[in-house]
Amino acid sequence: MTWAALTSGGKDSILALQKALDAGMDVSYMVTVVPDNPDSYMFHSANLAAVPVIAERCGMTYVGIPTPGEKEDELRDLEKGLAALPIEGVIAGAIESEYQRSRIAILCERLGIAMFAPLWHMDPLALLHEVAERMDVRIVVTAADGLGENVLGKRIDADMINLLCRISAKRRIHIAGEGGEYESLTLDAPCFSSPIRCEGWHTEFSCGRWVAAIERFW
Repeated sequence: MTWAALTSGGKDSILALQKALDAGMDVSYMVTVVPDNPDSYMFHSANLAAVPVIAERCGMTYVGIPTPGEKEDELRDLEKGLAALPIEGVIAGAIESEYQRSRIAILCERLGIAMFAPLWHMDPLALLHEVAERMDVRIVVTAADGLGENVLGKRIDADMINLLCRISAKRRIHIAGEGGEYESLTLDAPCFSSPIRCEGWHTEFSCGRWVAAIERFW
């Protein structure tokens, strides 16, 4: 059974991919929706140039699906892209978002393929600890009170988890970023043949979000 992993390169989608590989699943494609709209309802837009490099490190074929990023239309673009692939299932990194999970499930049902969502309803703290123990993940977008430019580029490790927990206690943010409080980028994981390298970090502030924009990945 051939699978495609939906990924932005962030911690959730890469951890879901890793769990699929741990289970012995045949994952041949890494699929990224590339929205023109930075405020896409479903998909991340920051530093997506890293994903083709991640796919190469994982020995998978990269598939980029462009979309204007408008609500619901972006799902139709994803469906068209997946329909063109010789796959029998899709891997998703949804944790708690019913909006995300249900729409991908409906899409898979229409295509007659399976969906594997191993992080669904996983405890967020346990998820972060697994990320910290198994992966090198950096915060590249912040969009919540208590999280600003100062944490951009920081690794999700024990200290960062403690910080997220403290901020959550005061500000009620979701510690795993499920509410869009932050976005991440995976630089290394067990499924990578070698870590991702990058250069040209600079920070930008736009539309209420701090973004670490990275110029080059290899």
